[in-house]
Amino acid sequence: MTAAALAGKILDAMLGHLGLAAEIEVQDTPDGPCLQIFSSEKDAIIGTDGDRLDDIQYLVNRILRRQMPDAVRIKVDCEHFRSMQEDHLQDEVREMIELVKSQGKTYRMRPLNAYYRRLAYNVIAEDGNIMASSPSGDDRLKRISISAKNPQTSDS
Repeated sequence: MTAAALAGKILDAMLGHLGLAAEIEVQDTPDGPCLQIFSSEKDAIIGTDGDRLDDIQYLVNRILRRQMPDAVRIKVDCEHFRSMQEDHLQDEVREMIELVKSQGKTYRMRPLNAYYRRLAYNVIAEDGNIMASSPSGDDRLKRISISAKNPQTSDS
């Protein structure tokens, strides 16, 4: 049995224990396997800003790793919520890059988890004139600071 198939069974059992009816589809994505949940109770599954979906994904992967220690990380999404959030974040980063270029100021993003920070850094890396940093430490959510490599001086 593949890791994705086992993760699908784990997710199905988990949602069943929570009393949530759902259909789960395994999808292959560039980032690896994704379990796409389709349910009339999507708000209960997603939670506030995807926090419950993050928790479900974390638990599925923890349980999966106990049964298959070398299993790849499985992404869990609900009716493409994460995909839409990722697209929105990438657009947000591109807008901030344009602000940095036009105004020469450093901008700080909203707090992001490690996965979303990686997505943001990938967008930032596409532009050779922009640099970014985030604080070190063990905080789950961190803000990325975006600035120009060669800051412009303003005549204000």
